[in-house]
Amino acid sequence: MTIPATHRRIVLASRPQGMVSLENFRLEEVAVPQPGPGQILVRQIYQSLDPYMRGRMNDGPSYAPPVPIGGVMEAGGVGEIVASQHPDYSVGEIVEGRLGWQEYVVPPYERLRKIDPKLAPISTANGVLGMPGMTAYFGFLDVGQPQPGDTVVVSAASGAVGALVGQIARIMGCRVVGLVGSQAKADYIVNELGFDAAINYRTDDLSKALAHECPRGIDVYFENVGGAIWDAVVENLALGARVAVCGRIAEYNLAEPELVPRNMRFFIPMRVRMQGFLVFDFASRHPEATVRMARWIKEGQIKYREDVVEGIENAPAAFLKLFSGENFGKLLVKVGDEPA
Repeated sequence: MTIPATHRRIVLASRPQGMVSLENFRLEEVAVPQPGPGQILVRQIYQSLDPYMRGRMNDGPSYAPPVPIGGVMEAGGVGEIVASQHPDYSVGEIVEGRLGWQEYVVPPYERLRKIDPKLAPISTANGVLGMPGMTAYFGFLDVGQPQPGDTVVVSAASGAVGALVGQIARIMGCRVVGLVGSQAKADYIVNELGFDAAINYRTDDLSKALAHECPRGIDVYFENVGGAIWDAVVENLALGARVAVCGRIAEYNLAEPELVPRNMRFFIPMRVRMQGFLVFDFASRHPEATVRMARWIKEGQIKYREDVVEGIENAPAAFLKLFSGENFGKLLVKVGDEPA
């Protein structure tokens, strides 16, 4: 294929003060980068949008450096190699890695992996067979340490990670309750994904609903949200409960961070264990999880849903959907066409 002279990218125009806005981003058109010796050029096809990107917009210490002002926004993506000066990578191969919010990129090799299009649609490398899938798999199984018969509660249960956690929990023989923000999402996780129950945190009395659906308490809580949802969950934890802390999306856009954990007094009598984790902690074991997840998909035990937005120029508006609860499933930007 012909490689264009220029391409589009989204850079960080300013740092958000509280809630992120469209003004924090800028669309640019620049020259397509040229790969040097030992490098490849990738045409991005699917770009991932994830809540962690909000943290990369802040200028402060974290597990990864912030995006600089004027720098390309951070993102995982899937694309096609269109030029190569590396002996291990050929034109036409599909790869997944840190591609950023842009149409063409000479990617870093850290965590770059080849994708087999025969295994599953290539978009799944950003979702169920990518970072969200690995996050759900290891965060639930290794950190949550479920046992058959456990009661499991998952917040953001219709999202890219939460929906998979709930389905893995069912495979492991657990009772699963999902927390969602609409009736449509509640119907989806129960009727299509097989959750045992759904609670709409916008309309239900959350603490009472949790007590009703989890009469013996919550054995494993997979935390994606924080805030008021956290308060209600903590009041209903079972003796010896495990809390896997994946994210706290309700707090990402606060102008001033909350200074203390909430309702920690319940941890002492219930002997609760809470552990944060990063998906990169389990990088050496991703191949084993990918094989197992792919088998569950093939067997129909795991289903997934994608929310695809067309065009790199629409990435900022799509990103805001993550914080309003508008997205439904794994949020992706289709940057370019799939290979014929």
